[in-house]
Amino acid sequence: MRKPADKRTYINIVPDMINYLKNLNDHFLKVTICDENMNIFNGIIKKIKSLDRFDILDVEYMSKKKIRRGTEDFFVEYYYTEITNENVNKWTAIEYLMEQLHIHPQEVVAIGDNFNDREMIENSGLGIVMGNSNPFMKIMRRFNCYR
Repeated sequence: MRKPADKRTYINIVPDMINYLKNLNDHFLKVTICDENMNIFNGIIKKIKSLDRFDILDVEYMSKKKIRRGTEDFFVEYYYTEITNENVNKWTAIEYLMEQLHIHPQEVVAIGDNFNDREMIENSGLGIVMGNSNPFMKIMRRFNCYR
């Protein structure tokens, strides 16, 4: 059974990310950018930072994935980041739910492991950073930057 069109994840491989983002309408939640070359990746991020209406999740480490196809394993390594529509993040989604359900921030427990969880962890009544979290998130927790 196929997912309805509005519930599908669409993957586009584009030759010019900056042009793609400039022409993107406001009806998107997240764009993931990745490249195996750190210099190219950092160049793309630098250009995106000059554009308005986007928030960038700064991720400066390489992701490593093992993909199995039949009996063969393929290893893929790449740098990646997520770009969201300005002011759209996990915390804004929780704020919407809190308003609908008449819940106060002190009643919210948030669990996360990466930069895109930071605002959610900081603003919830109880913010939990997972043990396998990004090192920066663990440091923030250790220095009691979260409640």
